[in-house]
Amino acid sequence: MNRKLFLRSSALTVGALAFNQSLIAQLFRQPAWKIKMLTNDIGVFTERGGAILFYLSKEGILVVDAQFPEQSSHLIEELKKKTDNPFKLLINTHHHGDHTAGNISFKGMVEHVLAHENSKTNQQKAAVANKTEDKQLYPDQTFGTVWSQKFGKEKITLHYFGAGHTNGDALIHLEHANIVHMGDLLFNRRHPYVDRSAGANMKNWTTVLEKATKQFSKKTQFVCGHSGEGYEITGTADDLKAFREYIGKILDFTQKEITAGKTKEEFLKTTTLPFETQWKGDGLQRPLTAAYEELTAK
Repeated sequence: MNRKLFLRSSALTVGALAFNQSLIAQLFRQPAWKIKMLTNDIGVFTERGGAILFYLSKEGILVVDAQFPEQSSHLIEELKKKTDNPFKLLINTHHHGDHTAGNISFKGMVEHVLAHENSKTNQQKAAVANKTEDKQLYPDQTFGTVWSQKFGKEKITLHYFGAGHTNGDALIHLEHANIVHMGDLLFNRRHPYVDRSAGANMKNWTTVLEKATKQFSKKTQFVCGHSGEGYEITGTADDLKAFREYIGKILDFTQKEITAGKTKEEFLKTTTLPFETQWKGDGLQRPLTAAYEELTAK
């Protein structure tokens, strides 16, 4: 290689390294979280854990779910950039840590925390069992079947249709915008976690989804707790129907295998489902285990 070519090649290499280092630095500076605005004042925050819905009203801020402390701190920081209004109400769709551990970030900041009565009980039991009581901000308000209140230009209504993902799952409806946060009652193309230790019931879960389809309209926009890779965190009534059919088919398949004499150990060796479904990937053993235990429970 002649001197001119060597110098040119060296310059390009140094330039490429500098560019790559700059690119890497930019990537590390980019926030891991994302905010998707559904309307001018309602958005969804995603990072780690269940999706968070927020509403920026002139009266104050409404937040639904809180992920983990680090993530809720990111949310709070971002929302403070958008408004000087105070945090008025934090709602938990259910008790799981990826939805409530971040409650603690709102301590001394939010006026009220609201959840279904079973959700509060479950959160307290889990905290005692895990010895994390000092890291909790429990709901100071609970409801049983329906809770409704005007909030800014919205009417916020919470519904409880019975056990599903747990025995304390609330559906949060922002009526004016016609947006419903389903929490973990809706997994968009991702195999669901079914918490039988907290009263989950897969058969009734299908009933809950059917009631939701009837309660809300075809124009309703649904926010789900989790979504599979490549799928949105929001969905439509068709997605509720598809998820309901998926759970129903899981139960039917499981019952057939039980009737055929399969033991739980043999059944859980299943790696693919015998029916066409968009619910694929890791985590299949979660609903299969829950279905087998539910259908064989005495």
